[in-house]
Formats: sequence, C-alpha cells, structure tokens
Amino acid sequence: MSILEKQLKAPPPRRSHRRLYIIIGILAALIVLLLVFTNVDSDVAFVVHFVAPPPHFTYAGHTDYVSSVAWSPDGKRIASASGDHTAQVWGASNGGHVLIYRGHSAVFGVAWSPDGQYIATGSLDHTVQVWNSTTGAQVYTYRGHSDAVFGVAWSPDGTRIASVGNDGTMQIWDALTGQHVITYNGTSFLLRGTVALNAVAFSPDGQYIAIGGVGAATLLDASTAKVVGYYGTRGGQANAVAFSPDSKYLAVGRDATTVEVFDIATNTNAYTYLGHTDSVFTVAWSPDGKRIASGGADGTVQVWDALTGGHAYTYRGHLDFYWGHFTSGQQVDTVAWSPNSKQIASGSTDNTVQVWTPL
Repeated sequence: MSILEKQLKAPPPRRSHRRLYIIIGILAALIVLLLVFTNVDSDVAFVVHFVAPPPHFTYAGHTDYVSSVAWSPDGKRIASASGDHTAQVWGASNGGHVLIYRGHSAVFGVAWSPDGQYIATGSLDHTVQVWNSTTGAQVYTYRGHSDAVFGVAWSPDGTRIASVGNDGTMQIWDALTGQHVITYNGTSFLLRGTVALNAVAFSPDGQYIAIGGVGAATLLDASTAKVVGYYGTRGGQANAVAFSPDSKYLAVGRDATTVEVFDIATNTNAYTYLGHTDSVFTVAWSPDGKRIASGGADGTVQVWDALTGGHAYTYRGHLDFYWGHFTSGQQVDTVAWSPNSKQIASGSTDNTVQVWTPL
C-alpha cells in the first residue's frame, strides 16, 4: 500500500470561541455599568472586603440560630445555646475541645456559675438544667416553670439561680439543690394579667434582679422579689437588661430601636442610645464599666461609651457578605464581653458565634 492509499485522519474540529467572547462581553458590559452608575471606591471596597480574611474567629458548630452566649469566668471558654437543641462549650481562642450538651429541646438561655464549674441552661422544654461544664454530666433539672424558659442568671455569690419564661414568672432557687425559693409573677400595665418575661440579670452586688418583658423593665429586691421600681416606657417591650459593674446603672434594650440607660438610685434616664435601626435584643456592659455593646434585628452589634452614649464602633460580621459567609440580613440575638473587656462574642440567626475585638 502506497502512502497515497493510506486513509488520513480527519483534522480535529476547530473550537469556536464565540461563547467565550459572549461571556467576556457581558462581563465587560457589567463592569462599565458599575463604573458609570456606582461609586468606584465603594465597588473596590466591597471586593476587598469580600475576599479579605475577616478580623474575627467564627465558631460554626451549631446548625440553627444561636440564642445565647456566655464567657467562662476565666475567659478561656465560651458556652453557646441554640435552637438546634444543644448547648456547646468550646475554646474561646480557636473553638477547640467542644463539649456538646444534648439534654434539652431548643435552648434559649445559658449562664456560668461564678466558679466556672457548672452551667445552667433554660429551654423550650420548660426546664432549667444544671450540668458540669467540663464533663457535661447533669447535676439536676429544675421544673418550676410551666412554659418555655427564656433567660437564666446566676447570682454573684453562686448560691442562687434566677430564671424567667413564657409563663410570666421569675423564679429563684438554690443553685446547689434546685430547691425552690421564691416566685415573682410578672404583670403588664397595658395588658391585664400575666405576660411573658424574656430577660433576667442579677446586679453585680447581688442586691437586685432586673427583668424584661412587655412594658418597662422591672427592678426587684433579690432576696424578697419585691418590686423596687420600673425603668423605661410602659409601651412596647424590654428585650434585654444589663447592670453596670458598680450596680449603679441599668441598661434596657427595647423593641423601639433604643437602649435606655438609667440611674438606679434616682430612677432617672441618664441617656438613650439611638444608633440601631430596628429592635434591640441584647445588651452587655463591659466588665471594666467603660463600654456597652448592643445587638438586634438590624444585624449589627454596636459598641459605645457607657458614660455618654457616644458611638464608637459598629460590627457587621453577621450581616455582611464575605468569603465563607454568604447569608445576609441576619439578626443578632446575643452578645457577651470577655472577662478582660477586650473581646466580644456575638451569636446570630446565621447559626454562628463570632469572637472579635471592638476597635
């Protein structure tokens, strides 16, 4: 067979670059539109923000909204509560050595004992459970509530626990035995009868308990649960309460986009913080007394001067798009300061806890 008789292979088909040219053209048109109709500096800032590593640590161990966070007294661990039916304990610096407590349905509140050995958690299942913070072993279950428990707080001396819930009561009991001590039934100025209570805090000196619900925040004597005073407007709802470290002031986060700060002794408004654009769900006073952090439905955490209300910093880690965080419009449900006042842990409906340093 001569070489002329050999069947030659057909040459490979030429690739059409038409599709590539179309894609390039569309991208070029989009870039031109952005340059013409938007601010170039803003566009560049968005791109840099999206691809740059975020200046915070994100704990992503939960599979549903994070309702409450609390820092251990030694600052080494964080406890977080979630709608995924767990409370989790993890290293504050890197999220390591995770302990998962599964004794509840959805968990709404979490609080450490002052000595760091135990954790109390309140749940949709109507109970508060106390368990060992190192092993996760349950110590006892408190069953005094008849509906969901929204908030728990440990007394500064470690002897008592207070809880509030959808049954409209604040209950105090012995932290070691779970034996009931006293019950306060919440009432509303605007609504007849009992209404839900959703926030509770002991004053650092142990003299008072503040509770939040419909209307004004209520201040109670911690030993008798007798009303000492009402703080704030009677309309709307008090979603969060926090005492200053010296127990002289009370911050109240409200559904009217405000945080009201009151002088407890005189029951007067020191100032009202107006930085949020939607309901405020969580408030925390820094342990050094210098700043207050608040978060809410607008997706931000805002940090401001505790004496003057002057705004200092807005954190948008739960709200913004960036690499690894592709959700937007998430509300912030909880904030907590580290014991040294240098960091904040915040939890959100984006299912994360983020640990960051306020500037």
